[in-house]
Amino acid sequence: MRIQSNMVSIEPIPTSVTKVLFETIKIGIIKSNLIAMIAGISMALFVHRIPLFDKIGNITLALIGSALVIGAAGIFNNLYDRDIDRIMERTKNRPTVSGIIDIGSGLIIGFWIAIGGLVALYIASPLSAFVGFLGLFLYVVPYTMWTKRRTIYNTEVGSLSGAMPPLIGWAAISPDILHHDAIALFLLMLIWQMPHFYAIGIRRMEEYRAANIPMLPVVKGIRRTYVQMNAYLVVLCLCSFLFWSFNPYIAIANALLSLGWLILSINGYRRKQEEQWARSMFIFSLNHITVLLLMIVGYSLVAV
Repeated sequence: MRIQSNMVSIEPIPTSVTKVLFETIKIGIIKSNLIAMIAGISMALFVHRIPLFDKIGNITLALIGSALVIGAAGIFNNLYDRDIDRIMERTKNRPTVSGIIDIGSGLIIGFWIAIGGLVALYIASPLSAFVGFLGLFLYVVPYTMWTKRRTIYNTEVGSLSGAMPPLIGWAAISPDILHHDAIALFLLMLIWQMPHFYAIGIRRMEEYRAANIPMLPVVKGIRRTYVQMNAYLVVLCLCSFLFWSFNPYIAIANALLSLGWLILSINGYRRKQEEQWARSMFIFSLNHITVLLLMIVGYSLVAV
């Protein structure tokens, strides 16, 4: 598939078209964020004792809208980062780097799916659309266009956008997104992202260095990243108390998972090579959040 600003030609291979589109909108990120969004939906249904099928329309619109908005954020990020993406091994083959999708076409696609996503979210709930727009804006402007190339705190800024999906889901069900359970889920996602992305930063440190991206391990070194990572893991463990009123078992599960992650960090840093340690931290982070979010979804839907 080749998309240009003045013409569109599509090879007769649907799978190649799908592959190009999925790589451009970052389908993996969409899937992971939708799990967090569904957790927000499920928790709101449980807290307010709302049967699932009473809100099936809102839920469907929220899923579609969130997927489109997150996909638009991925497109805008890919377009802006073309110069550094071609330097990094894991991103050098993206359609926006190879020229399969050029700037004009990418912007058109991005804006249209962003608008479509926000409209779907607005129909579900105006507040959901506002939170969705806020997440999109935070990812594209403060993170991608401002802090990513300028400061070691780019991860903290980017994590704000990454923590929005649960609030989008909650807002599709209920307007009280400042409810303590909604805030607990938001903070969980916010804090979890820090050690998760630090692990990625260490694994891809030389690529980030070549692209001149000031990730924490590149600028301050692995030892500083290790200490800061452990500090966030301690905070992640402490935030378990926020879930106690929602469900003690989920609070305990988060505490145990976070504590296990911290132990893995300390022992792995001492005994393994840095690449092996960072890889184990990355894999554990994915298991941690997947298990916890699925527990929240399962408990909420069964108990409601």
